[in-house]
Amino acid sequence: MITALGASREGRDIHHSTPALSAQSLSIEAVADSTATPSTPVDVVLVGGGIMSATLGSIIRLVEPTWSIRIYERLDAVAQESSNAWNNAGTGHAALCELNYTPEKADGSIDITKAVAINEQFQTSREFWQHLVSADLLPEPEGFIASTPHMTFVRGAANVDYLRRRHAALVVHPLFSDLEFADDPAVIGEWAPLLVAERSADEPIAATRSTSGTDVNFGALTRKLTDYLESTGAELHLQHEITSLRQRKDGTWRLKVADRTWNAAERRSTVDAKFVFIGAGGGALPLLQKAGIPEAKGYGGFPISGLFLRTTNPELVAQHQAKVYGKADVGSPPMSVPHLDTRVVDGETSLLFGPYAGFSTKFLKKGSLLDLFLSIRPSNIVTMLAVAKDNMDLTKYLISEVTKSRWNKFKTLRDFMPTADPKDWEFITAGQRVQVMKSHPEKHGVLEFGTELITAADGTIAGLLGASPGASTAVPAMVDLLERCFPQQFPAWHRELATMMPSLAPQEWSSEEAFAELEADDADFQKTA
Repeated sequence: MITALGASREGRDIHHSTPALSAQSLSIEAVADSTATPSTPVDVVLVGGGIMSATLGSIIRLVEPTWSIRIYERLDAVAQESSNAWNNAGTGHAALCELNYTPEKADGSIDITKAVAINEQFQTSREFWQHLVSADLLPEPEGFIASTPHMTFVRGAANVDYLRRRHAALVVHPLFSDLEFADDPAVIGEWAPLLVAERSADEPIAATRSTSGTDVNFGALTRKLTDYLESTGAELHLQHEITSLRQRKDGTWRLKVADRTWNAAERRSTVDAKFVFIGAGGGALPLLQKAGIPEAKGYGGFPISGLFLRTTNPELVAQHQAKVYGKADVGSPPMSVPHLDTRVVDGETSLLFGPYAGFSTKFLKKGSLLDLFLSIRPSNIVTMLAVAKDNMDLTKYLISEVTKSRWNKFKTLRDFMPTADPKDWEFITAGQRVQVMKSHPEKHGVLEFGTELITAADGTIAGLLGASPGASTAVPAMVDLLERCFPQQFPAWHRELATMMPSLAPQEWSSEEAFAELEADDADFQKTA
């Protein structure tokens, strides 16, 4: 078992290694040497101490155990920005309840293509976590994942009809076979009492439910993965910020590092790296721009802040055990989808409602108000202006959200939970999200609401931009990165990775046999989660 190391990290630079675990327990032959000197390039530098860096580092450690790895995080602990449990809703995104993954076609049919893809990606993430737990490389999963039903709840006859058709389209697929539909308030009340208590009987309502949903504490998972990496020789440098980087003639990267600790012996230093991953959330775009790779040109960032309502009232918490997603208002962006969620953080259960979107020019919650303006370049200004012109509905939405009174915000919760009482709820600030703006051959610029992986042509540097489903699909995203950046090594890695994550092997999910095998492999993990 890996011993937790988090308690010793707060407020200081960490660059130590614990004794190597046995080859049998790690399924590797050696442990990386963490004694690289400034003149010796580090094999892998991970910028940002969030779930993406921790995931990529863990995968690399398993397939290349002798590679040296360094993580640089500008704050005094890992998982303090987007990965922090209170900076996101903790939904294990599997398209079980999110309507934006199942658009309605012009002929009235429901397109489930994206929903299936998102679910498959989340299954890959779960397989990887299960492998680490089974190999005793992570502690038991109850510390970071909890079984939590996923529901969709809609109001109005047109929305009820849509949800019924969505259910019919999804339930025939093996990955969604447990999805239930109900338009009877009594049944919905059994699933989630707070949704129907004191609701008008004249209002048409409907819901779907999947009991295979999850609540994930990505902050806890990030810390556990980072502990694992440290225990195998990786170096974690807290309060160290990468301020610039450039590629050298030999293809390696030289990164300038600023030590932000109060008692730093040396404020400025450099590190050379053979491969750099920038997984710094909202801070990724500025660093990719500084790297000067042509693949990052034309990209911009649209920062969006947010609020959640939270209650820890045990009477309310006991009556709601699900993540319930609604339907965004007509013309509203996907980020405006309201949801009432069970959240399990550090063993404590609460309810979270939101998000209420806002606008800030910061790219990080603990960033600078100048972030947006400093990201403007000649190569992306046309993109940004085109996005501004074509997304006036988003601008109007954000203005309306920012100018809403707290009472008007609270009334949105009342639409979900008619009995909600303001005295039971408090507002908390969510994490900062930076949506991707990128060039488009016809529209000059488009706004994307997913994640975007940017890799250099030579495979020596990569970065991840965007937001949801983000963390839920971290594992397949990082496998994709490895395939794109290490094409020569990847075929051998893929064979090893497929033993850890069977869904990486070619297969057809419409096969009942393939899905039955997945369910069997996942049974133990599901019990503990």
